Amino acid sequence: MSALHVPGPSPLNCLITGVGGQGTVLLSRLIGEAALMKGMDVRGSETIGMAQRGGSVVSHLRIGGSFSPLIPPGKADLVIAFECTEALRVLPFLAPTGNMLTLDRTLAPASASPRETACDSKGIIARLQNILSERLTVISWEALVKRCGSPRVSNVALLGAAIGRGLLPFSVDEAAAALTTRIPPRYLDMNLKALFSAPAGC
Repeated sequence: MSALHVPGPSPLNCLITGVGGQGTVLLSRLIGEAALMKGMDVRGSETIGMAQRGGSVVSHLRIGGSFSPLIPPGKADLVIAFECTEALRVLPFLAPTGNMLTLDRTLAPASASPRETACDSKGIIARLQNILSERLTVISWEALVKRCGSPRVSNVALLGAAIGRGLLPFSVDEAAAALTTRIPPRYLDMNLKALFSAPAGC
């Protein structure tokens, strides 16, 4: 079985993609905060566009060894995607040895039927698997929500899943410390549950 290319502690170029309202920017902030707490240099930027209307949101996060906050095409060591259409769209940013972690769902127009949405996502995942092979990790959206208890914490669950697969340069405990600085106290318990349950169950 082929081993994943696991980025070292520094540098790391991480691209996070989704649509408005999914928590893309918060995930970027959490990763950056955890890296800063380990003494790593962090630079980042977002291209938000029509985020409030469900448009694409892309966060660039560069940990160590970089002066520009934007990741050039072909230089992302890790792509984390909240849905597979966005994963396919940003594929040109992925480095030849980079890894991608994506949810297995698409956010289809309201007029689309569940069957049409399922067919679209399966086709996109199959295309990504054909291109990336073992460098692709697909996370079940249904399993993630069932294990974590709420779709509202999917961003933190993806963080836990990426850490559990060795794709980020810090531990789940170090990420939990970052959560306490970014998440309001009334939401902290549910987010910690998502973070710690994701590596084993997603």
